[in-house]
Amino acid sequence: MAVSRLGPAAIIACGGIILLLSFGIRSSFGVFLQPISTDLSWSREIFAFSIALQNLLWGLSQPFAGIIADKYGTGRVIAIGGLIYAAGTLLMAYTTTPMIAHIGAGVLVGVGIAGCGFSIVLAAVGRSVSAERRAMALGIASAGGSFGMFAMVPMGQAFLQEYGWSTSFLLLGSLSLFIVPLAAALAGKPTADTSADSQTISESLQEAGGHSSFLFLNAGYFVCGFHVAFIGTHLPSYVIDLGLTSDLGAWALALIGLMNVIGALFAGVLGDKLSKKYLLSSLYLGRAAAITIFVLTPPSVASVLVFSGVIGLFWLSTVPLTSALVMQMFGLKHASMLLGIVFLTHQLGSFTGAWLGGYLFDLTGSYNIVWWVSVGLGIVSSILHWPIDESPVSRVAEAH
Repeated sequence: MAVSRLGPAAIIACGGIILLLSFGIRSSFGVFLQPISTDLSWSREIFAFSIALQNLLWGLSQPFAGIIADKYGTGRVIAIGGLIYAAGTLLMAYTTTPMIAHIGAGVLVGVGIAGCGFSIVLAAVGRSVSAERRAMALGIASAGGSFGMFAMVPMGQAFLQEYGWSTSFLLLGSLSLFIVPLAAALAGKPTADTSADSQTISESLQEAGGHSSFLFLNAGYFVCGFHVAFIGTHLPSYVIDLGLTSDLGAWALALIGLMNVIGALFAGVLGDKLSKKYLLSSLYLGRAAAITIFVLTPPSVASVLVFSGVIGLFWLSTVPLTSALVMQMFGLKHASMLLGIVFLTHQLGSFTGAWLGGYLFDLTGSYNIVWWVSVGLGIVSSILHWPIDESPVSRVAEAH
């Protein structure tokens, strides 16, 4: 468990608000792709690459942030991550060249969110509750991030229309600073965990790396990252390409966020009652089906909103289930690190999805190829989750 003066409810609530800000604000970046590209005479690949770089740096930094949090405490990592995140968002207000965008939205936001994003926050939340209630607690906290997407994307669009993109980033960056004081609620570091108290970092890495189910989880999470980064970055522009309005693109992302709240909560509740691997398999198959129907349906306001609502149910529902499964299999002591490794794979997928969408659009003038790649990956991920062994490793099982 983690050392904290607050009860589980307060930790879950503050963790959810931190995720609301960290995930919600960066989710609004997609609405800025077209106006920034138009205003600065950039191809779409430039800003898309900044988002791709953000996802890559987020993933590469995540295991190290997890190791530091496991050893020195979650609160410090979240506070420092929040400051770096805010600096990157504020820097975007002064973007005049691709390099500034790559440093701001890419490097700084990517490294910052590694310290105040899902893996760090959910590891702290998971330690605050019993194993029987863990998936539900993770689902509630994850729903905070989902609600952030619902709240912050329309806010970003409203700022954009009212003040322009430069001032909008100043406002969003200022909001992200609230992460710093909230970090105090998650202060503390793991204490004795009888299931893994004597296990070293290298032993934990060796154990997880030699476990085929851990590798399957990583492969599945790559697909999750590909889906959410491609859709989150390019859906607003795709909607405009269909001849629909920019407001609809923003509300499409917001609706994903709203339905995401429901999906994350249901995933958390069901994850405490049913097989997590089969739930994950169903979620990825559902994504593939939703994308297929969307691409084949004639474009309209209704088709965009229906797709957004459905894909939102499957969006971050994978997060509480995957996180709970890692903790269930390998224990709590090195949970932040192991979740960071899984999330690194997720972000490699995110980098690929965000960048490939921009690259292939500039190459072909269409997103169609990437949509169908997304369908194929969803089917593959669904299949990969079936052979996962959900049982705790022998070391954890013996301790309990």
